[in-house]
Amino acid sequence: MSAVVVVHGGACAMPEDLAKASVDGVKAAARQGSSVLKGGGSALDAVEAAVRAMEDNPVFNAGHGAVLNADGEVELDSIIMDGRTLASGAVAAVKNIANPVSLARTVMEKTSHVILTGRGANLFAESIGMATVPTDELVTEYERKEAHDTVGAVAVDSDGNVACATSTGGIRNKMVGRVGDCPIIGSGAYADNLSGAVSCTGHGESILKVTLARLILSHVEQGKSLADSSQLSLQYMGERVHGAGGAIVVSPSGQWAATFSTERMSWAAVDQDVLWYGLDPKEKLNEKLGQ
Repeated sequence: MSAVVVVHGGACAMPEDLAKASVDGVKAAARQGSSVLKGGGSALDAVEAAVRAMEDNPVFNAGHGAVLNADGEVELDSIIMDGRTLASGAVAAVKNIANPVSLARTVMEKTSHVILTGRGANLFAESIGMATVPTDELVTEYERKEAHDTVGAVAVDSDGNVACATSTGGIRNKMVGRVGDCPIIGSGAYADNLSGAVSCTGHGESILKVTLARLILSHVEQGKSLADSSQLSLQYMGERVHGAGGAIVVSPSGQWAATFSTERMSWAAVDQDVLWYGLDPKEKLNEKLGQ
């Protein structure tokens, strides 16, 4: 079985001056995840590595480059999920953590809980020795512009295990303590070896209302293709709650799709030594990876 990783850098009306950097960023993140898989790493390891790469990239609204809330603070959300066991870990409204996806994974592996929020998440980070960074280190010049959205990754490894991870700084000028879809299991992400793995992006409140990640997989379970399942679910969200967004999906057999109802979504995938990527609707470019 071929191992596959797919990443997204957010679905939105992305300004032209951020477009190239965003596409370059998702391509680099997909390569990072792929190298983990090629080295024998699990799907879980791959999605964490890919999302960390985007959290470290100031172009994206996650980790470094996150947007500010109404109080001028950064509050970060992230989730990771293992399709083999349905184990999941998430953090919400966490402050001053450069890589919340890794904190989410530690919640999954070192506690009996799924979600830790706010002060509790930070206290947990402190207890495991995770370094904090000053807020001004997480905020960049990109934040002053119309930054784009959530980042995420899905992967299947050579054992047929799937995993997903999603991370975000939320929406600009959000109320203090606001939590969107990202860290909520079944909304911002979901992974199950019986159907596939999904990471979502877009308007968080809309995604929450239709539990978008789980909705997509319910269509997959009914025998629809990944692309059709994503399209139908995004269409339903648009009609039902007037929200737009995007999703990346991978199946245990290595099929994948990147779909969105917004103007743009940066995405990239590595499948059998070919790097696929795109930004605009119906755009699907590729390049051969170096041997």
